[in-house]
Amino acid sequence: MDALIQAFGLVFDPFVLAVIAVSAVFGMFVGAMPGLTATMATALLVPVTFFMPPVPALGAIVTATAMAIFAGDIPAALLRMPGTPASAAYADESYEMTRKGQLNLVMGTNLVFSAAGGLIGVAVLIALAPALAEVAINFSSFEYFWLACLGLTCAVFLTNADPVKGFLSLFIGLLLATVGIDPSAGFPRFTFGEVELMQGVNFVATMIGVFAVSELLRNAVTVRDAGRVVVQQVGNMFRGLGAVWRRYWLNFLRGSAIGTVIGALPGAGADIAAWISYAISKRFSKEPEKFGTGHVEGVVDATSANNSAVGSAWIPALVFGIPGDSITAIVIGVLYMKGMNPGPTVFTENPQLIYSVFLIFILANLIMLPLGWAAIKSARQMLRTPPNILLPVILLFCIVGSFAMTNSLYGVTVMLALGLFGWFLEQHGIPVAPLILGLVLGEMLEQTFVQNMIKADGSALAFFSRPIAGALGVATVLIWAVMLVRAFRPAPRRVVA
Repeated sequence: MDALIQAFGLVFDPFVLAVIAVSAVFGMFVGAMPGLTATMATALLVPVTFFMPPVPALGAIVTATAMAIFAGDIPAALLRMPGTPASAAYADESYEMTRKGQLNLVMGTNLVFSAAGGLIGVAVLIALAPALAEVAINFSSFEYFWLACLGLTCAVFLTNADPVKGFLSLFIGLLLATVGIDPSAGFPRFTFGEVELMQGVNFVATMIGVFAVSELLRNAVTVRDAGRVVVQQVGNMFRGLGAVWRRYWLNFLRGSAIGTVIGALPGAGADIAAWISYAISKRFSKEPEKFGTGHVEGVVDATSANNSAVGSAWIPALVFGIPGDSITAIVIGVLYMKGMNPGPTVFTENPQLIYSVFLIFILANLIMLPLGWAAIKSARQMLRTPPNILLPVILLFCIVGSFAMTNSLYGVTVMLALGLFGWFLEQHGIPVAPLILGLVLGEMLEQTFVQNMIKADGSALAFFSRPIAGALGVATVLIWAVMLVRAFRPAPRRVVA
């Protein structure tokens, strides 16, 4: 109890509250700009936090991260350009809702369910941190291999297009993931003598290219038509949310649970949580044919998942010193910089610090509502900007974001090349979402497969030797079997009267 009282005193200090407020605005801005990510926002804060005590330093990172993950939904809905990778899974869905005149509903859904999902993640962080981290720490390369396979299997549920085209896009993404240094032999592959390609195809630059640049190209080709877009009247974005809550409260709980579990797994993160949650939502929906046409159900699942994953990613970081994602990897560095080693001892030696992090998470998700409302109101003005002015400005942000991720023109080149390629794919009816999923999980799939084969001396049965790995493997194989049976089952004949 004394530690909790101390935590309240630390968090509600005027200086700490001012840091949280400034960080919230900063995170909202970074997340809302296509090409700038939550990881970048965190990295940019590190030099500033160097001069701060531990609590305001962690408060700045927690608040900026939570705001950036939500704010990525704003350009996704307005322009089909996800501000962060965590919003890429349902960018098409949000944008289609906007085109159908449901901008108020999709923005209100993103805001409210993001805050609620974030609070669920914090609640789990508070209640089950040691238990969930203990489960995650027991995962070996065998479990991660099957998790990657399950994630790739979701590609078939991500699009309403021809499944063959979906798998083609997925395999292109997996092919791009093989560019770089071979994880087992250390030999460069598909680099064509270019040193920059040895680091692989940058994921953020690729995401910016296939989503943002391809959309810019599409709008540039039809710029006259784009200028006739009907600007929707600014209204009450909370209207209609009661009906969404009553109909999809189970989806919210399911998405939050998926995000919490995925976020607690080291190396996963909010973006993977959103992809998997969206795919599961479509798979078990009573109206799967509406997905991809502007259906709020998938948005509820995915936006709840990526925000709940933000809090649960801190579970392995705080309890075992193992980063749950790239953001908590930076957090661990900050903790070491402050002379506090993350791990089980931090709960006994600095309990007030842990309680302070919990309180800051709760505060960040609560202030997300008014600040997010203000951000959405101001962001809507983008729809009133003439396309010949708006498109070059967005392209500038895309170039800045891609350059910042690699500190070279390599990122910009990848962005432009894959933007043109993404536009070409979509012009021929090939979805780009599976491509991104293949690039995200391809590296994990290859590395864990190679590790497992070395461990097992080439025995395939070893992939099922551990209890959790065996259960995940059997589930994955069964899903593949069902998909094959359905693919080759002859279509029922119509009886003509």
